[in-house]
Amino acid sequence: MRNTFTISLPGDLARDLERVTAERGVSRSEVVRDSLRDYLFVRRFRALRRRGLEKARRKGVFTDQDVFDLVS
Repeated sequence: MRNTFTISLPGDLARDLERVTAERGVSRSEVVRDSLRDYLFVRRFRALRRRGLEKARRKGVFTDQDVFDLVS
C-alpha cells in the first residue's frame, strides 16, 4: 500500500533535491524515500547503540580493551 504525502521545503533544500534528481536521473519521490529510509535506519541504529552502551556500562565494559578481555 502506498501513501501520498505533501511536504514543503525551504528553497535551498528544494534546489538541492532538484539537483540530485537530475544527477541521478530519478524522481523526487525516490530521493525522498531513500533519504527517509537512511534517516530511519540511523535513528534505529543510534537507539540500539545507546541501549547497548547502557548494558555494557552496567557490566563494567567501557573500552575496546574491556571488550577484548571479555571475548579472549
